[in-house]
Amino acid sequence: MNERSRKPKRKKHRPFRRAVWRGLGVVLPPVLTIVIFVWIGSTVQRYILEPVNIGARQVLARAMADIQDELPSAEPVAGKKDVFRSGDRLYKRLPSEELVPLYVYERVRRYDGAKDVPETGQRLYARYVELRYLQPYITVPLTAIVFFVVMYLLGRFIAAGIGRVFWNIFERGISRLPLVRNVYSSVKQVTDFMFIESEIEYTRVVAVEYPRRGIWSIGLVTGESMLDIRAAINEPVLSVLIPSSPMPVTGYTVTVAKSETIDLNITIDQAFQFCVSCGVVVPPHQMSDPFRSPLPLPGSNPAGLGETGKTSSETKAAAAVKLPHVPTSAD
Repeated sequence: MNERSRKPKRKKHRPFRRAVWRGLGVVLPPVLTIVIFVWIGSTVQRYILEPVNIGARQVLARAMADIQDELPSAEPVAGKKDVFRSGDRLYKRLPSEELVPLYVYERVRRYDGAKDVPETGQRLYARYVELRYLQPYITVPLTAIVFFVVMYLLGRFIAAGIGRVFWNIFERGISRLPLVRNVYSSVKQVTDFMFIESEIEYTRVVAVEYPRRGIWSIGLVTGESMLDIRAAINEPVLSVLIPSSPMPVTGYTVTVAKSETIDLNITIDQAFQFCVSCGVVVPPHQMSDPFRSPLPLPGSNPAGLGETGKTSSETKAAAAVKLPHVPTSAD
């Protein structure tokens, strides 16, 4: 083998690919945010607004429908085809031979056109109710109010004793389904973390050496642990929750000595962001500044100081002094 083949291959710089990845890193967060909100809106529209509109439309159409098969005292109106007068009201005959009020037919015809007018009375009234009473500026706020009222009543029911019993029975049934239970448990962890108030009160964020010495993990202090552990080590102890990444709703609860923890100057939200991002998202005030000289580490020798605070010249002078020979067993 020649010397050229022994040399390690240098990693090729690819500025184009690096620029593309940087561009994706800038564009993807806002795009994904918009996509998520659009998906939430379309889901709400499809599974909440549309079923509510259909149900309300059918109920109102049946309650308001004035559909007649025959009008005994009806008289045809001159100059208008299939229009009849019964008392002080005008009726329009549909292709299904049903008679509906003329104002209902005219409103639908003006909006949809004569060719798209429904041919039956029930469908015509359903369309009329949709145009007259179920406009988006009415249905969206009303549906939101009804939705929050239903969620409030459901939450109160679940919080009650009998509601909790029924809910536990339902969840036990879900847990017996082979495939559904895996998806349900994962979704439940996320929703519980986002929407349900946690009974655990986090006081501050600390760093502990876990799972072994030399490896530091972020922990959330939840309390002062047990008196027996405190008495055994004869110093204050803390209960610390070590969240796991990227799902911080789970983790490990450990008890550590208070002296072996380091208080971190970050908030609870910043600690969760750090865990969810697997350490990528670091609070700005905790990031190292490349333009600032690093702080001296404990045990280092800044400015040429020795272990006793002497300069390097003083240390060399002290080392030059000969110490008396102490005889040992080797002599």
